[in-house]
Amino acid sequence: MNTLISIVGATAIGKTSLSFAIAEHLECEIISCDSRQFYKEMEIGTAVPTAEELATVPHHFIQNRSIHDSYSVGQFEQDALALLEQLFTKNKFVVMVGGSGLYVDAVLNGLDYFPEVDPQIRSNLNKLLEKDGLETLQAQLEYLDPESFAKIDIQNPHRVIRALEICLGTDHTFSYYKNKPKTPRNFKSIKIGLDAPREIIYQRIEQRVDSMIQNGLLDEVKKLKPFKELNALQTVGYRELFSYFDDKFTLAEAISEIKKNTRRFAKRQNTWFRKDQEIKWFNYQTDSKDIIKEITKI
Repeated sequence: MNTLISIVGATAIGKTSLSFAIAEHLECEIISCDSRQFYKEMEIGTAVPTAEELATVPHHFIQNRSIHDSYSVGQFEQDALALLEQLFTKNKFVVMVGGSGLYVDAVLNGLDYFPEVDPQIRSNLNKLLEKDGLETLQAQLEYLDPESFAKIDIQNPHRVIRALEICLGTDHTFSYYKNKPKTPRNFKSIKIGLDAPREIIYQRIEQRVDSMIQNGLLDEVKKLKPFKELNALQTVGYRELFSYFDDKFTLAEAISEIKKNTRRFAKRQNTWFRKDQEIKWFNYQTDSKDIIKEITKI
């Protein structure tokens, strides 16, 4: 059966090198599932594979769009599924690698469908949040959709507002749409996770950030500063250096903020992926040959 091998884990853990080893062994192609690596203007700050690496194994969704393009997770799901259909005609295996949990989940399981909602509802909820605080919105959600109130992160105002706008703008609750069955996939998936002790992950993050600075991240961000309001650039490594160029941080402070926010991002990644009981976890130092053996068994 056609099989998609998904490699996940925190940033800087070593997913890219493992994906190359597996793809070369299986003589198959790689799909990137890192939502920051889609954009051709963002190279150093997103740690895209080198030109030499990309020449070794065919890659997809690496620097294939511009920061000026609007590109949603739903569009990525459609594009990735269409590409997989083509790739599986050549090889029964494809490797997918990346730490963007929502994008991984979109390809493997599909997204929940929600109807369009009048944008004025979200605007009103944001005003209510600013005027009366998050507790008011939480209470409203608990009344309208207790199931969602019990399941989502109610300390996250974006999640609360998203659930509320569906409750207020459609004929059903947010949980009603979340519980709808998704379209089944016509391929099997094998999920591989890389992990390390927290202090090792943090050490690797520090090393990666220092390397990015040495390799010219400052110049890359400086060129992008005129476009700093674009959605694609609202990401770690870019926001902090925009603040440096705006004289809000010293360079040392900006670099420290990048490292801190990347550590937080890695923690969120691990929290997301640890919820998936189907992921088979390996220590980041495990020999790729041993992981390939386990994949073969599966």
